[in-house]
Amino acid sequence: MLCAISGEAPQAPVASRKSGNVFEKRLIEAHITEHHTDPVTGEDLSVEDLIELKSPRIVTPRPPNLTSIPSLLSAFQNEWDAIVLETFTLKQQLAQTRQELSTALYQNDAATRVIARLTRERDEAREALSNVTISGGGAANGDAMQVDSQALPDELVAKVDETQQELFKTRRKRPVPDGWATGDDVSAFEVTSASEPLYPGSSAVSIDESGDLALFGGADGVAGIYSLSQQKLVYALKAGSAVTTTAWWGPKAVVGTSAGTIKIFEDGNEVAQLGSHAGAVSSVSLHPSGAILATSGVDKRFIFHDLATFKPVSDVYTEAEITCSDFHVDGLLFFTGGADGNIRIFDVKNGTPMAVMEAGGPVRALSFSENGTWFAVAVKGSTSASVWDIRKQSPIKVLDVGSPIDSIRFDYTGQFLATAGSGSVSVQQYTKSSKSWSEPVRKAVAARDIAWGASATSLVALTPEGGLSVLSAS
Repeated sequence: MLCAISGEAPQAPVASRKSGNVFEKRLIEAHITEHHTDPVTGEDLSVEDLIELKSPRIVTPRPPNLTSIPSLLSAFQNEWDAIVLETFTLKQQLAQTRQELSTALYQNDAATRVIARLTRERDEAREALSNVTISGGGAANGDAMQVDSQALPDELVAKVDETQQELFKTRRKRPVPDGWATGDDVSAFEVTSASEPLYPGSSAVSIDESGDLALFGGADGVAGIYSLSQQKLVYALKAGSAVTTTAWWGPKAVVGTSAGTIKIFEDGNEVAQLGSHAGAVSSVSLHPSGAILATSGVDKRFIFHDLATFKPVSDVYTEAEITCSDFHVDGLLFFTGGADGNIRIFDVKNGTPMAVMEAGGPVRALSFSENGTWFAVAVKGSTSASVWDIRKQSPIKVLDVGSPIDSIRFDYTGQFLATAGSGSVSVQQYTKSSKSWSEPVRKAVAARDIAWGASATSLVALTPEGGLSVLSAS
């Protein structure tokens, strides 16, 4: 018989009642005192569970002292026993550690494979969603797909906060600029000039800060900058595919196309190309800080671009095709109008959804008042424009203009709300003193889009034929 711990013949053999293993008595008792377990099986073990085994009795010599050779041998034996016990314990701990490490590595490998699979499935679902939208598939029934939002870089977040604080403090105390049009001036509007059809298929027009340059383009992939004062085309811009939306970034012209790209021009030359929309770009919006350009499209997503680097910094998917979008006047919120009849509000800094409001039909256009609390909504096919209060998230006024509305624009002061459609161009005026609305002018001019001229002294209407009609006081 050999001891299961030392591997040597035991002088005082004992056996475990539970496992049947044989041990040297002094070694197993020392192990039980420290661990209370069977060193081989790991089961609970006590001294009472040990059975002494009979063996030929060996006469033990008298206990020597350390001054003799026998005493030194005894001391060496005790040290050897301690080393044997420690070595056995270390072997057990090493085997257990190896097993735990193997299990942890297996679990980590499995988790990595699951994450990779889920990421691939998410990307495939996004691509499939975009393809369904472009091919004209209807809205799917059931729960909407949840897609992760993306936060802006810290430097742009700081810019958004700075702009919001600055505008929020000043906009309510902002006086009406000198020389701004009055209600009487607007009521005297007549068509004073009209250009020939320049870009058939045009759907959007934008006026620069000077109020003289109009930017619009057509289905032939060419956009133009038209001087209202000179009544002639200043620049022709090659967009590459049908122009779907336009905007101004200071002196630079921004053009969105049906191919999903956005091109930026300066002095007639292309300086940058942005965008990766899987379908037509439906709206382009400039942040009040001038540092971020938002583009949205029929692929149910909007993208924020850093204009310092011309790179996308946030890409957010929504639950429906986006028909129009715009930044709030303070720049902290981003609004989208959907083909499903919902207006969605997002946090600009992190892209998370804040609220959803039902407009009653596919949203055709959005426009914010400079008071910061009102915005106007036009629904496809409706003859009424509704004015909403952000705080109440509901309409506070419905204005009937008598014909379907395609475009809607507040002026800088928030006094005048211009509407345009296939039947007429009209202006609704809000008088703050009496808290009432009136209609100073309505003209039977068909228009697909409309924009205010300098100091609201004129209106520029984009005709269905692709020309411009200017309404002003004669």
